[in-house]
Amino acid sequence: MDPSRAAELTDLIQRFDAEIPINPELLALVDQALTHVSSGRARNLERLEFLGDAVLRLAATEFIDRHHADLAVGACSNLRAQLVSDRWLADVGAALGIEQHVMLGRHAKGDRSAESRLRADATEALIGALYSALGNFEAIHRWLTPHWCATAQAVLATPHKFNGKTALQEWSQGQGLGLPHYATEECSSQHGDSERFRCQVSIQDRDLAEAKGRSRKEAEQNAAAAALQALGGNDAP
Repeated sequence: MDPSRAAELTDLIQRFDAEIPINPELLALVDQALTHVSSGRARNLERLEFLGDAVLRLAATEFIDRHHADLAVGACSNLRAQLVSDRWLADVGAALGIEQHVMLGRHAKGDRSAESRLRADATEALIGALYSALGNFEAIHRWLTPHWCATAQAVLATPHKFNGKTALQEWSQGQGLGLPHYATEECSSQHGDSERFRCQVSIQDRDLAEAKGRSRKEAEQNAAAAALQALGGNDAP
């Protein structure tokens, strides 16, 4: 690896503030996690993102079990959905300035519409890289726990703001419009694809919003949140 790239990645890892021992294997994996598919390189973030998806869900579950042991199972599930969401991953990546370190292909550069997804994918791949290099969850917890604590506090204080489906249903019923309808379809069979499912939400045959997600549940939640945003000026909560 080029010395300047090694120094750049070392600085990035140190910003995790997670007491991570840095070695050539870790640097190589972090470099791979920050190599976008569009770069054309065989060693890119795809495999590490796939691994990071599973690692993140288990680590987030451990966090909830340790810090919110009294929560009911349903509340745990709702909280975890926020702690592993693409939006949350993108926010963590933004805090690192992760996009500055991602190696992109020519056609992917300058695509501002894909910046949030890029940050989320690279952050998830970084999680996979840490687990692959270190073989345990300790550094991941040290890195992510402060972020999880802040998100969990916000979610538990104002749960309606983080459960789009519930909020949209309450609004629509309050307006006498009945229940929202969600039409969801699978667009990809690739596990971990952030756009695997697409959902269209409507109320009384009026299309409100469309969104995508890794799962049917996530796509529906994203669509409900988008609908609430679109209804922002029309008496929606």
